[in-house]
Amino acid sequence: MPFKRLIILFCLAILTLPAHAEGFITRLLNKPVPGGVAVVTLPEQSEAPRAHYQDQPLLVIREDGQRWIAIAGIPLTAKAGNEYIELADGEKVAFKVTDRKYPEQHIKLQNQQHVTPDPEHLKRIKRELDEQISAYKTFSARQPSNLLFDRPVEGRLSSAFGLRRFFNGEERNPHSGLDFAAPTGTSIKAPAAGQVILVGNYFFNGKTVFVDHGQGLISMFCHLSAIDVKVGDELARGEHVGKVGATGRATGPHLHWNVSLNSTRVDPSIFIGAFMP
Repeated sequence: MPFKRLIILFCLAILTLPAHAEGFITRLLNKPVPGGVAVVTLPEQSEAPRAHYQDQPLLVIREDGQRWIAIAGIPLTAKAGNEYIELADGEKVAFKVTDRKYPEQHIKLQNQQHVTPDPEHLKRIKRELDEQISAYKTFSARQPSNLLFDRPVEGRLSSAFGLRRFFNGEERNPHSGLDFAAPTGTSIKAPAAGQVILVGNYFFNGKTVFVDHGQGLISMFCHLSAIDVKVGDELARGEHVGKVGATGRATGPHLHWNVSLNSTRVDPSIFIGAFMP
């Protein structure tokens, strides 16, 4: 076969390949299941597109210098099927959610108030919940320093995200984070750079820290024995946040770590490369 014809065939083969090969971030984060993450390629333009999902602004970054991608957190309540990201000009970009089943977890608590709180405690819980929901809605302009997160603590994974939870036989909200079993006093470190936006001592969560990593990507650490940061602190990746404990609704020392995108709690295991389908 003449060399010139080989060149032509090679060029034709290149044209039949996908326009964009998957980048590292897409391979790491694209787990489009309830409680997961969808990575969606956006139309090309010179500046970062503005995108929303379920009326919440989305994290948008340039992947591998090739294309704009939106990174959307999918609620645990989402059903299998098509979902849509909306752009500033009204254009909609579809992505598909696939089903995922989560197992059950049964927990025995000594304090019945942590199962069925009395009216006075319910007032406190409502006030604290509103405060935390407001923190989850934070959307700052900063770009996350990294999306492959470090594990915030050394310890085994003890309770997975999304478990249907039963306390003393009564079903409550699904498990919204990832638990690490570790001794009281174990250092907790920031999995990525960020700013401390909320600290508190809450009825269910105990001693708690929220860190804003940028563009709606938030980490929450709770049940701490000690908080060693304050609101406004800028943390580098790997910097000390506090210590593992068992404050709030906890049966023993561990770190409960939430990751939130577009005000939606998602499976933290995705961000540390430990996701199990």
